[in-house]
Amino acid sequence: MNKTALNTKLLSTLALALLLAACKSTPMVDKPASVEDKSPGQTATSSGADTSGVKEVSIDGNATDAGNNPLKDPNNILSKRNVYFDFDSDAVKAEFRPMIEAHAKYLLANGNAKVILQGNTDARGTREYNLSLGQRRSVAVKKSLNLLGVQDTQIETVSYGEEKADENCADESCFKTNRRADIVYAND
Repeated sequence: MNKTALNTKLLSTLALALLLAACKSTPMVDKPASVEDKSPGQTATSSGADTSGVKEVSIDGNATDAGNNPLKDPNNILSKRNVYFDFDSDAVKAEFRPMIEAHAKYLLANGNAKVILQGNTDARGTREYNLSLGQRRSVAVKKSLNLLGVQDTQIETVSYGEEKADENCADESCFKTNRRADIVYAND
C-alpha cells in the first residue's frame, strides 16, 4: 500500500471519528417533556399543569366501599374507562384527554394501583391484524399515561383484537363501540 493511500485512509478514519463524536447526544435528565395542546380552547402545555376539564377529582386511594371509591362513583370521571378510536386508527382523540389525565393523577397518587389497558377492535379484518391493532391502541393509551408521569410498572397492555367484539354488529353505530381500549384496574 502506498503512502498516499495510507494517509487517505487515516484521514478518512479520523474524520469519521470526529463526526461521530460531534453527533454524540446526551440524555436530558430532570427536564419534563412539554407537549403543546392544539385542541380548540386549550392554551397551556402539559408541563403547565393545566388540566383543562379535570377539576377537583377525588383520588382518595384508601376508600373501600363504592360510595367513597372514586373508581366506582358514577359521577366521577374515573368511572369512565373506555377510550374509543376511529376505524383502523390507534390515535387517541383529544376528547379523551381529561379522562386519561384523571386516571394518570389517580395512578400517580396511588403508587400501588395498577391498570391493564385492553385493546379491542371490531370484527372486520383478519385475526392477526386485529390483534396488532388492539395492541397498538392499548400502547397509545399507555404512552399518554407515560407522558403524564405514570411509570411502566403500573401499566400492563394486552390486546383482545376482535375477541370481545359484539358478534351481532351489522352497522357503524355498533362497530364503533368495539373500537376501544378499556382501562381496567387490578383488584377492582
